[in-house]
Amino acid sequence: MSGFLRPNIDGSVFGAVHLGYVVVQSNRLPDWRRFAADAIGMHVDETGADALRFRLDDRACRFLVQRGPAEDVMALGWQVDDHESFDRIVARVADRGVPITEGTSAEAALRGVERLWRFAGPKGLAQEIFTVAVTTPDPLRMLSSGWVTGDAGMGHVAIISREPESMRGYYHTVFDSRLSDYIDENVSGLKMKIRFLRVNERHHSIAIANLRGVKIDPIRTRVQHINIQSATLDDMLASFQRVKDLGFRMAWSVGQHTNDRELSYYCVTPSGFELEVGWNPIVIGPELESTWEPTTYRGISIWGHSTVGETVLDKFAQFRQALRTVSTPEITVPELIDGGLTNRPHRTRGHGRGEPRLSDNGRSGRTRLG
Repeated sequence: MSGFLRPNIDGSVFGAVHLGYVVVQSNRLPDWRRFAADAIGMHVDETGADALRFRLDDRACRFLVQRGPAEDVMALGWQVDDHESFDRIVARVADRGVPITEGTSAEAALRGVERLWRFAGPKGLAQEIFTVAVTTPDPLRMLSSGWVTGDAGMGHVAIISREPESMRGYYHTVFDSRLSDYIDENVSGLKMKIRFLRVNERHHSIAIANLRGVKIDPIRTRVQHINIQSATLDDMLASFQRVKDLGFRMAWSVGQHTNDRELSYYCVTPSGFELEVGWNPIVIGPELESTWEPTTYRGISIWGHSTVGETVLDKFAQFRQALRTVSTPEITVPELIDGGLTNRPHRTRGHGRGEPRLSDNGRSGRTRLG
């Protein structure tokens, strides 16, 4: 358990929530297997003919890819450290009239958890919470030497939203998320603002971007990218080379971010959203937490992160998608959007480039986020 204040002291679940797994639906399972195992370097387990599970550590599952047509992320799984924090989250959801249901034993087994509960999230992303993950003594068979998980969770998720303040309010209400910082960036002549939210010591577990002044979403998938963190710089660079050598699409070359200082690259998964493989971001531990102030950065990258392989067809596809979103409301969960989010003073930095209770039962072109 982390060194942050526990809920029985300050009424917050901050520090007790960690991104535990991601659920993807895809009909491209052979491509996903090759991508995850041979290019990225994850451990892959087959679960029957209709699912793959990817491991990063001793957990039985970090990515679950199930057969289906969506080619998208369907659910985010959040581990909650203790029963009190779990009950607090459940009460926040249920007391506001949002249905929360227990997943089946089969669903829990596939996700590598003992039990899980599910409720609605923004953009149709189901939020699943659990307390006990299933671990396995089976050795990891993977090209990577390791991945950084632990108290920081397995990585982060980045989302483009036409309702960014609503999404920020949702995660503030449910998980007591805190604003780490902002990035302002120009993308193909449009101004993008990105909000970075943390729920534990990881600099951000959720990044939320919007195009300022226009309510459009230029990508098809619910998430823009998922991030995982390599244990070593050599691991990150080796996977970058394998992605290129094996013919998978590279979206952005190796570079370093302005805000969390992570070195990373972005490639395109078989389902179309991006995977960011990074190394060595800032960790906001208890000492930094006590004095942290949100900052606005000008530009996503200090260096690198150049566009790779974007075509005119890619731009047309993004344009068509953006037009579709103009007349289609974005899914929000208004019951879980509390007002009162305060704008703390912040600096600007530039760079020229049913109610269950667990305690009863045990620079131009492609859109890119930090």
